[in-house]
Amino acid sequence: MKRETNEHIVIVGTGFSGLGMAIRLKQSGIHDFTILEQASGIGGTWRANHYPGAACDVESNLYSFSFEPNPAWSRTFAPQKEILAYLERCVEKYGLGAHIRLDSGVTAARWDEDSSEWIIDTAKGETLRARVLVSGSGGLTKPVLPDIPGLASFGGETFHSAQWDDACALDGKRVAVIGTGASAIQIVPEIAKRALHLAVFQRTAPWIMPKADRPFTDAERARFEARPLSQKLSRAAIYARNEIVALGFLGNQTMMRLGEAQATKYLHRKVQDPVLRKKLTPTFRLGCKRVLLTNDYFPALQRKNVELVTDPIERIEQGGVLTRGGVKHAVDTLVLATGFVAAEQMAPFDLRGRGGRHLNDAWKDGCEAYLGTTVAGFPNFFIVFGPNTALGHSSMIYMIESQIAYVLDAIKTMRAKGWSAVDVKPEVLRAYNEQLQTRFGGTVWSSGCASWYRTKSGRNTTLWPSFTFEFRWKTRKFDAEKYDVVTDGARRQRQAPTTPSLGAASRSDVHA
Repeated sequence: MKRETNEHIVIVGTGFSGLGMAIRLKQSGIHDFTILEQASGIGGTWRANHYPGAACDVESNLYSFSFEPNPAWSRTFAPQKEILAYLERCVEKYGLGAHIRLDSGVTAARWDEDSSEWIIDTAKGETLRARVLVSGSGGLTKPVLPDIPGLASFGGETFHSAQWDDACALDGKRVAVIGTGASAIQIVPEIAKRALHLAVFQRTAPWIMPKADRPFTDAERARFEARPLSQKLSRAAIYARNEIVALGFLGNQTMMRLGEAQATKYLHRKVQDPVLRKKLTPTFRLGCKRVLLTNDYFPALQRKNVELVTDPIERIEQGGVLTRGGVKHAVDTLVLATGFVAAEQMAPFDLRGRGGRHLNDAWKDGCEAYLGTTVAGFPNFFIVFGPNTALGHSSMIYMIESQIAYVLDAIKTMRAKGWSAVDVKPEVLRAYNEQLQTRFGGTVWSSGCASWYRTKSGRNTTLWPSFTFEFRWKTRKFDAEKYDVVTDGARRQRQAPTTPSLGAASRSDVHA
């Protein structure tokens, strides 16, 4: 039997988005919220992606909450375990544990027009009622499995990089890694040290830059601890440098040529074999796909036990991968480093707004949201890390904090003005996204390559096509004039029965 409770705000997910939202609520004196997490522990992406070599490709001092610096980072680019530990410390420091329900993934959420509330069902069989629903589920949560004939017939150990099997021993095994994206370039060097033979299957050579990764010295960590301003200045410098890089992606051809020259020089310095070097030379513009940072991928590919395979995969059979021409590569373990569903993003759960309309129907032509945060027809529903908020040049935490500030201001405005519901106007959503798509023209992301940023129809539903400070400015305050508003008084009038209702229990309204 389902148990009903009433909660003013429900947050979905315990990654940076969900936890950041919760912390900012508490700091604003708002404590009536619940965080629902489908996993058995917190951390989101940084809990799920624990494959060998997992680390951030944004520098540590920028890849953290602005209000919660960490002077104890061990390296300039933090490894996965440290980022997860950082999030766990945030939960403890800000007293979020009592608000979190683990193993409580949302199975369905539907908007109740009469009460102006979301009715939310969880995997534990609970039902919660919430005035505001915030999705912090993230944009990179659904792994992509490659459409390769025979994959199910392989017979050996097979897993996606985001579903790493820690019990699988790779020492002395013949391993295949399919994919050469951001996860693969971290996994390959680690597996190469252990495997008897490693075959890396590449469809497209990525652009690769050296990674300025090194340990922080004891003196640096002590300085960050004693003088927090020094760490803030480091963060500001990293941020400014990344925004300059964006100039090239947004169309500055001089910067693009300089970047490509730097990456090409790095490839030539690290790979002497002309045949291998040719295989590793990209055929598209720098930045059209994600630029990868690594110091050990090229050396790993030149180990005697590693083979880079560029012939197309025809099918997978029991015990091996067949490439063009019928060449069979014997394999014991298959690692799928094939990324996530991003551009074709769908509803994170069964989500129904006004009139019972499903979010997937609203997104049938591609996901879109106003400021990446709100969708017309889904009142009081906010997305953090929504459509067109991902970046190709800087830290997602900056974007996440921008959206959190916007959502928080919306909640405060609703409470102050006695509004029970806010719903972005359809014409506002439409105009915003039409302008957004227009702005991709002339950027590197529209230069012709096929990337996970774009849908099959060619729409870029993933990236923010400008500088991050522009997004920060747009989300600095809740722009209520862009929304249809329902006041508490109007809701009460709508709820009032025209004739006495036998057995009806009175209830006090739950204000936003």
